[in-house]
Amino acid sequence: MIGNIRFNLLAGLAGFVFTFLFTLRNNLWMTSLNRALIAFVIWFALAYLLRWVFTLAFKPAEGFDTSDESANGQLGNRLDMTTPDEDKELMNLIKPEPEQSQEGRGFVPLNPPKLVSTKDPEELAKAVRHLTEK
Repeated sequence: MIGNIRFNLLAGLAGFVFTFLFTLRNNLWMTSLNRALIAFVIWFALAYLLRWVFTLAFKPAEGFDTSDESANGQLGNRLDMTTPDEDKELMNLIKPEPEQSQEGRGFVPLNPPKLVSTKDPEELAKAVRHLTEK
């Protein structure tokens, strides 16, 4: 308990000192002292909140024993999952078997269709002129 309060006080004191030193350059010492006291309260409360969150996050589950779970019947209190063995499938994806090889095909380049205009060039020029006038 004393160690916990000491941590909160140290955090509050750090906030007090930082705030006082940084605000003393631009403010009167009384204004800096007021702001430093407010910072002490805020940092103290934040340290308390942070300590409380860490306590909840790292608290072990009730009834959870870290010894051999299968002997105590604890299996299933947490999620126990295993993934299936997929090593052979992965190796097949990386390196295909000889019967699936594509040696006989060779390289075939892609032949996309060519875009050819079937309109008269005069009509196209007329359309461009009409669009540029607007």
